[in-house]
Amino acid sequence: AGLCKTRPTDIVFIIDSSRSVRPSEFEQVKVFLAKVIEGLDVGPNATRVGVVNYASRVKNEVSLKTHRTKAGLIKAVTKIEPLSTGTMTGLAIQFALNVAFSEGEGARVKSPDISKVAIIVTDGRPQDNVKDVAQRARDAGIEIFAIGVGRVDMSTLKQMASEPLDDHVDYVESYSVIEKLTKKFQEAFCACSNSATDVVFLIDGSKSVRPENFELVKKWINQIVDKLDVSDSKAHVGLVQYSSSVRQEFPLGRFNNKKDLKDAVKKMAYMERGTMTGQALRYLTDSSFTPGQGARPGVTKVGIVFTDGRSQDYIGDAAKKAKEHGFKMYAVGVGNAVEDELKEIASEPTGEHYFYTADFKTMNQIAKKLQINICQG
Repeated sequence: AGLCKTRPTDIVFIIDSSRSVRPSEFEQVKVFLAKVIEGLDVGPNATRVGVVNYASRVKNEVSLKTHRTKAGLIKAVTKIEPLSTGTMTGLAIQFALNVAFSEGEGARVKSPDISKVAIIVTDGRPQDNVKDVAQRARDAGIEIFAIGVGRVDMSTLKQMASEPLDDHVDYVESYSVIEKLTKKFQEAFCACSNSATDVVFLIDGSKSVRPENFELVKKWINQIVDKLDVSDSKAHVGLVQYSSSVRQEFPLGRFNNKKDLKDAVKKMAYMERGTMTGQALRYLTDSSFTPGQGARPGVTKVGIVFTDGRSQDYIGDAAKKAKEHGFKMYAVGVGNAVEDELKEIASEPTGEHYFYTADFKTMNQIAKKLQINICQG
């Protein structure tokens, strides 16, 4: 994650230091904060970090504008003392919305290029209402992650967190294991803005996929697109569908903003025929990744192949050729996909480049792993 340039983000940690959080446990929360901060690209034009400490009252420990360096920030975090009173979580969210995320405190003007993120860590049941105030914060464009510890009330965590809840609600049994979330949070703010990338999806539209699953595949593509830094100079995305023949849906660089790109993915019509994976891989090398089709010279090339069954043609040569061209190849299989074929398509180390799941409904887990790998590529 060290390579990871985070996209410009205003992050505010909202940490519960009510009576139920023992001093030694509060120390572990601070270690967790320090480790997440360690993986961020801290700076006035990159990621700014604030910390709000709360119990029965709310204390603004670190403003978004206070520290311009990682070292200063981590030092400030180590000095935070627990308040050791009640649990007014709603009040803390209200404070974040009105004060911590205000321009006066160093938040940046709302814009699509800057993410606003609140990370709440709590181990109790709030003594006030969180549902409405969390909704207001989310409506104001703040993405909320809720981390619950020990005997926390799970239903209030879900009231606070942003959708999809799977990505935004975490639970750990005790403060002693909160550190295991470090990696997730370092990666969560990892947009792949560190480099220009040409990404082409090669999608199996054979009839075994079935129409309702084909819709899930399109959602899955857009889930990955969501995490890419799509723009003229950063990530470009192309889409190719194959079945008994190969059809380019759109070339690299045609759509340079997420909305148009995702709309185009949604419009992809299902071919519903055979499975000529070898032919599709050849198309990737001979056409998709060529300058004539919008590929940029000297830019990292990533191919993401999705299939749900055995190829009807030979894939060996085409798979080898794609890798010899230096393309970073990911192979994703669902259902009757053949693991040996996936491994043959995937780049080395194959363990990080091929994924299999029995069911279309669990593809979103693969999307998360892929996002992280593409980011760190």
